[in-house]
Amino acid sequence: MATGAAEQRRLAAVVNGWVGRGVLVVGDAMLDEWRFADSDRLCREAPAPVLTLRRRLVAAGGAANTAVNLAALGGRAALVAPVGTDVAGDELHDCLDRAGVWDRTVSQPGRPTPIKRRLLAGNQILVREDEGDADDRLTDEAVGHLLAALARATDELRAGGEGDPTLVICDYGAGALPPPVRDWLVRHRDLFAIVALDAHDLTEWRGLAPTVVTPSFAEATRLLDAEPPRPVVPDAVSLLPSETSIPSGDLELTGDELGFADHQVVAAGAEPYADRVEVARSRLPELRERTGADVVAVTLDADGSVVGGADGQPRHNATTPVPASHTVGAGDSYLAAMTLALAADAPLHTAAQLAQLAAAITVSETGTCVCDRGDLLAALGAPEAGGRWPSVVDPVGLAALVDRHRSAGRTIVFTNGCFDVLHRGHVRYLEQARALGDLLIVAVNSDDSVRRLKGPDRPVNPVEDRVAVLAALSCVDFVVVFEEDSPGALIEVVRPDVYVKGGDYPPELVPEAPLVHDLGGEVRTLGYVPDRSTSAIIDRIRAHGSARAPAAGRGPSRPESDDEGAFQSSERRR
Repeated sequence: MATGAAEQRRLAAVVNGWVGRGVLVVGDAMLDEWRFADSDRLCREAPAPVLTLRRRLVAAGGAANTAVNLAALGGRAALVAPVGTDVAGDELHDCLDRAGVWDRTVSQPGRPTPIKRRLLAGNQILVREDEGDADDRLTDEAVGHLLAALARATDELRAGGEGDPTLVICDYGAGALPPPVRDWLVRHRDLFAIVALDAHDLTEWRGLAPTVVTPSFAEATRLLDAEPPRPVVPDAVSLLPSETSIPSGDLELTGDELGFADHQVVAAGAEPYADRVEVARSRLPELRERTGADVVAVTLDADGSVVGGADGQPRHNATTPVPASHTVGAGDSYLAAMTLALAADAPLHTAAQLAQLAAAITVSETGTCVCDRGDLLAALGAPEAGGRWPSVVDPVGLAALVDRHRSAGRTIVFTNGCFDVLHRGHVRYLEQARALGDLLIVAVNSDDSVRRLKGPDRPVNPVEDRVAVLAALSCVDFVVVFEEDSPGALIEVVRPDVYVKGGDYPPELVPEAPLVHDLGGEVRTLGYVPDRSTSAIIDRIRAHGSARAPAAGRGPSRPESDDEGAFQSSERRR
């Protein structure tokens, strides 16, 4: 992690510089399901706990979680992967939509969506159940659809950004990357500026020439045709979630269990090897030669990781143990940040620092790890990260942010308006609205919407200016622009706990009140302050201008809506 202000600013500049980078993710997408239970007794039939299910969460997993992390960090992520036409597939699509990932997945009837289902009690993973069969191969027709989706998504990313896009391949042996797909990716390698490869079996990818690969120690030794040392592993580690697998009796901990760097995170309890760091150091050049990669990061569970590039100077990164249930998907966060940093032309040591930090800050609680760009900037102490998340968001990104805040138990307040000429009344109103909850979202009418509502001579200030001023207010957490005349569609997305409008009338007369109530929310109204309105300000400006330079008259502007007035200093109670 950065230790000085100048270094922090340098790292933050890289994070801001990768925003909007196009990244195509292809591979094994799955659904992570978390079931949280309580237990206070053992059953009579066996020495097993009796569990009472309290909560269920789902998240994108595998390649899908890598795509979610890329989008959360500010990239334009598109996912191509086979997904079943089942309940798990529907939930995975919802996860991708909330995260703002371009969902270019291909529906596969009859082939179930892979699931990793974890059952926990007291924050301890008791068991993991996997659904999905890697031997359930894709049909020729399905492979054809995947190849077509790859070509379309690549063209989309190339057309929508500057320069060649980035490619991330997530091959976990679940059957999403059959030989024709691998061949297509190798043949079209030159379409991508950066290629990152996370694969259980690197021998399947000869000829790809990736920019970076992230093998575990077991994966690296298999590639080198060497027998990995056999660890003595505590029983608890055998219950680790995510990409843990047990091939031929050997325990393999893959990157999905790990974070990296000075802050690398590993499953607590894993037994370190005395010699693995030196083995990885000494054989890093051979790994680079075998994979054809510019950068190799060998993950060593409790021993950390060894990262090296063309300069021949491998770097060993230490670890900080955390509970196993906190580390699921941390490797996806690492891979996403490393890839974006390299795509932004950051030096390897900078990319490694940011990747390591991204993995480390995601492991504070149980669940599938996702690193948000705002969190990363906040960890760097960047001034623009003071609110932890970017203030101005689009409707898709807003949905994901709202879900995250709601899951943390925060009360969400929503209001909307034109906010054309921001004045003291607006500020007072927004401060009062913010005081009604933990998070204030302000929806702003677009320029076309304002013209329809106010007349052809409005708005005075274009939407980019109105949004910038609102986002600068400390009481406003998020600002979103909407094109419609009514905020109804956004209200359905946000599902606010409190919907606030300005006006000297009962809340039940607010047009949006029935919708808000149907969604389980509350409507509050805040009253006007006399002589504090946008129309009054505009009239004074026009009168002053007319007195100095007479001009052709114009008709009066249309009456102001609720948000255009200023508001009383005390809340209007229901």
